[in-house]
Amino acid sequence: MQKLTPHLWFDRQAREAAEFYVSLFPGSRISNVTMLSGTPSGDCEFVSFELAGLPFMAISAGPLFKFNPSVSFHINCRTKEEVDAIWEHLAPGGKVLMPLDTYPFSARYGWLEDRYGLSWQVIHVGGRDVRQKLTPALMFVGNVCGKAEEAINFYVSVFKNAPDGRNIGETKTDVLARYGNREEPDKEGTVRYAHFSIFGQEFRAMDSAHEHNFAFNEAISFIVPCDTQEEIDYFWGKLSADPKAEQCGWLKDKYGLSWQITPAAMQELLGGSDKKRIERVTQALLKMKKFDIAALRRAAAG
Repeated sequence: MQKLTPHLWFDRQAREAAEFYVSLFPGSRISNVTMLSGTPSGDCEFVSFELAGLPFMAISAGPLFKFNPSVSFHINCRTKEEVDAIWEHLAPGGKVLMPLDTYPFSARYGWLEDRYGLSWQVIHVGGRDVRQKLTPALMFVGNVCGKAEEAINFYVSVFKNAPDGRNIGETKTDVLARYGNREEPDKEGTVRYAHFSIFGQEFRAMDSAHEHNFAFNEAISFIVPCDTQEEIDYFWGKLSADPKAEQCGWLKDKYGLSWQITPAAMQELLGGSDKKRIERVTQALLKMKKFDIAALRRAAAG
């Protein structure tokens, strides 16, 4: 099993944004750019890139979905100077959600939306070990507020083992802090801060009962690469909770978070310079809800 991959939906700025993000983190790179034609959004540019070892994908597919703070990315920094330097690059043209300052949980921290609307939390971790430079963070608000702990336990249970029973990576949960008495509107005992891991990848989660005008949406989803049809069937069956959201490998779980259950070989099927093959695969996948690996390979072969 490969790593889960955050997928970012842009209007038309996917490549521009990817190039900007790659410039921020040493060792990062753009690995592939593919243009898909004939989709409901017209011509869509897919960009695959890595940021500090974490795989990402981005798509330019029109103004259907907008980023919001329900999903953000923690940037874990060893020094305060690194926090300030990254903040200086991300802030122009963006929006500050929590100003860069000293907080009880960090000597240097700030939360902002960049020029593209993507949300980042830049944090000085002090002497703590940094296993993962960038960490996706989920904020449970609105009708799923108070369900962060339930959700992370659910995700860990889903991803703990492969369909054939073999262990496919480290999974764990750890609620580090809970809301206490008289911290309304947050309910006592709900999650102020937690982290969990899937396949050894770190995630963070929190509840927030304050009034927010946003929720999870398709602007940020998580790609689950599957080696076999059995894996696709397993994750689809476990995660999909909204039949209306099922399309082209996409689904929504019972908390509203979006996932893409895809063949690990998808980049192989859609990569390269054979435009006719790419078009055949594209037209095949557009007709599917849950992906059929054998049918996609037949389309690729013509």
